[in-house]
Amino acid sequence: MSFLTVPAPASAAEEACGGTVPVFRAQGLLGAVSQKLNRHETVRILAIGSSSTEGIGASAPDRSYPAQLQEDLSDLWHQTVTVVNAGIGGEKAVRTVERLEEALKSGGYDLVIWQVGTNDAVGGVPEDGFRTMLERGIVAAKAAGVPLILLDQQYVPTIRDPARYERFVQMVARVGETQRIPVFSRYAMMKEWGSHSLEDLRSMLSSDSFHMSDKGYRCLADRLAQDIQSVVARPVAEAERTTVAAARRR
Repeated sequence: MSFLTVPAPASAAEEACGGTVPVFRAQGLLGAVSQKLNRHETVRILAIGSSSTEGIGASAPDRSYPAQLQEDLSDLWHQTVTVVNAGIGGEKAVRTVERLEEALKSGGYDLVIWQVGTNDAVGGVPEDGFRTMLERGIVAAKAAGVPLILLDQQYVPTIRDPARYERFVQMVARVGETQRIPVFSRYAMMKEWGSHSLEDLRSMLSSDSFHMSDKGYRCLADRLAQDIQSVVARPVAEAERTTVAAARRR
């Protein structure tokens, strides 16, 4: 089983952020989101995770990636989009899963974006334990009938144990593939920035050289929005064609 790599449409923002390396691996379509768009209803997205979701390193809350993603998707879809920021800095997957399960019980979300794995990789969590939490979160989303996108770890060239860290990155990719869950590889995106020049990468990072800066979060939101759009646009277009065909038959 292999993922379908969906290239994002070219845009000025994408060019500024670097867009030559595919970072979104997706199977299927985000049906619930597409249906909401077809009905011109508000789309509600839960962004859950740790500091990169909360927006540590950003100059203000409205510079976090969830806030900027809300703006991007509202512009792309020309309708109301609400992205709820449920990020808590320093959190590992075991705690995030508990919060995710509670959030899903309340209902009302059309999509979940789960930023996961960095604190587990650097915080000594056993690999098997991390995989168990990752799979548990996926099971919860599937049981609730809510589409899920996994947002993997950031790329940090100065990480102490790069071999262990990359195993965690690959684990997110493998579990996503096995479970047929889309994975947006922030790791691949940031590694590409570093391959251009260390200066490019530094410009995307905050003063701690670990969390993203305003520019980094902007690029993350822009590319994520374009990739989400690439998989929801197809059923929307298909629905429009069906409507036109039905009108012609009348």
